[in-house]
Amino acid sequence: MNETVNAIQTYLKGVRAEWGKIIWPERRQVVAETIFVIAIVFVFTVAVYLMDLIFKGLFGLIK
Repeated sequence: MNETVNAIQTYLKGVRAEWGKIIWPERRQVVAETIFVIAIVFVFTVAVYLMDLIFKGLFGLIK
């Protein structure tokens, strides 16, 4: 039991040491990248929707 507690404490000390090494991005960078991701998702969503309309129309002609 004592070994388990020591192992957990050692692990948490390691986590704490590594946590201090993290370089967090600036708020401006996070906002810019978030907007970029939302824009890309929007573009792909519109593209898939347009392809759906095109294929629906083409299959309607075949039927």
